[in-house]
Amino acid sequence: MNPTKIGALMVGDVVTADYGTSFKEVVRLLGEHRISGLPVTDEDAKVIGVVSETDLMLRQSQEPESETWLSQLRRLRHSVRETTAKSHARTAGGLMSTPAVTVRADATLPEAARLMAEHRIERLPVVDEEDRLIGIVTRHNLLKVFLRTDEEIRRTVEQEIVVDTLWLAPRTVTVSVQDGVVTLAGHVERRSEKSIALGMAGRMDGVVSVVDHLSYRIDDTHLQPAEQALHGVADDWLRKL
Repeated sequence: MNPTKIGALMVGDVVTADYGTSFKEVVRLLGEHRISGLPVTDEDAKVIGVVSETDLMLRQSQEPESETWLSQLRRLRHSVRETTAKSHARTAGGLMSTPAVTVRADATLPEAARLMAEHRIERLPVVDEEDRLIGIVTRHNLLKVFLRTDEEIRRTVEQEIVVDTLWLAPRTVTVSVQDGVVTLAGHVERRSEKSIALGMAGRMDGVVSVVDHLSYRIDDTHLQPAEQALHGVADDWLRKL
């Protein structure tokens, strides 16, 4: 199973604003659609920024002279110029955070998750090759992959890794799954096969982590490519005897 692409998780019907959308209209859109932020697009449907509830709160914040020491500390996370501008903004263009953090439809789930974590955001506009908006993905969308059942994950690991990739009999490597944690136990011929199995299992949708109980007969990690190929051919031939 190939890793899920963001294009398969995104929502295609996106609520947007343009540069001139009024403050009150932005608030109305967020409330009506029960969302915490929305992309701001230009006339070519390219994302030029994102307005979030945090941006709106800056508009409603107190003037600097009447701030408490706590609110002053919070403002240190933003430039004084940016905060002041947003506190007086009347349109989406003045409220938005820019440049917008976006993701391509062919990006993987871990790539999108890293972007969200790095920028501390809850949603990512999805753009095409020309940076035009085609959808949006949220943390909730990303978490859906973890709804796969343990049995579904077990069958996928067994078929796609043990049988299709390593060419082993289904029960040669024992696969068990508990609450999304995959345990691989058994014996493989080469250490590289073990690494492949663990790596592929860890990248599968719905897998929380992988427990390694695999052993191997040959440590081929120190061999040159030609030697690895020779061992591989010999081992495969011997298995047929």
